[in-house]
This record gives sequence, C-alpha cells and structure tokens, in this order.
Amino acid sequence: MLTPAVTADTAAVPALRSWVHWVADPDAASVPQVRSRVRATLDGWRVPAEVADALLLAVSELVGNVVRHAGGGAGRMRVAVVAGDGWLRLEVADRGAGLPRLPAPRAEVDPESECGRGLLLVQLLTAELGGELSVVADEFGKCVRVRIPAS
Repeated sequence: MLTPAVTADTAAVPALRSWVHWVADPDAASVPQVRSRVRATLDGWRVPAEVADALLLAVSELVGNVVRHAGGGAGRMRVAVVAGDGWLRLEVADRGAGLPRLPAPRAEVDPESECGRGLLLVQLLTAELGGELSVVADEFGKCVRVRIPAS
C-alpha cells in the first residue's frame, strides 16, 4: 500500500524546489503503483516526455530491485521525486543491508542473462541525458539517486 507523504505544486516543472514522496511495502504490487504516482507527478509538472520516460524507466527498475533483492528485509521503501534549479531527482531508498553495485564503465553484460542489466540501463540512460546515478549509504540503509536536467 502506498502512503502519500507530501504533495507538490503542479503548475509546471518547478523552478523552486518541490518534493513529493511515498512510502510503500517492497512487494511486486508496489512497482506499478509507484510508477503511476511518479507519472502523475511528472505530468502535473509538465516534464518533457523524454525526461519523464527516463525517470519512469528508472523508477520501475529501482523499485523492482528493492522488491527483488531487499524484499521483506528492507522494511518499507521510500520513493521521492524532487524538482528544482533545473534538475529532477528520483530517489529510491530502503533499509536492506546489501548495496547495489553500480556497473563499471564499458561493463560487459551477458546478452543471455535475464538479470543484472537494470542498473546499467538506468546509468546509461541517465548519462545520455546529462545526468548521474549514485548510491548513498548510511546507518539507516541506502538510497539510489538519479539526477537529470528537467528539460
């Protein structure tokens, strides 16, 4: 179940900082729910389609990773979308112990593999749009962040 925490100004991509976040259980049903909420926020902010599509792919992959790898051990996960100063940031955080491994540049990916490509795909798409992917860990868990220009 998704719990909305903060609502945002939906006039246009905000020039000043706007922040929306949700808290959800890390289960398979949360992936489309979170994606739908992020889509509604980006549509309300009138984010260009190419940028919105990139963030929607990223949220699907990152939330899916929490469900797949952290699951019940992650407690609840937090998903946030932040806009301001010409940037959009997506954050997916959980309390799971394992840290995702960011792919090395020019990483070789087995074309037959059905796993292990999501983070690489998000990293490549983010870089193509002039953004960055990062992982932040602290005593409360970890947060994967995608930051891309808003237009």
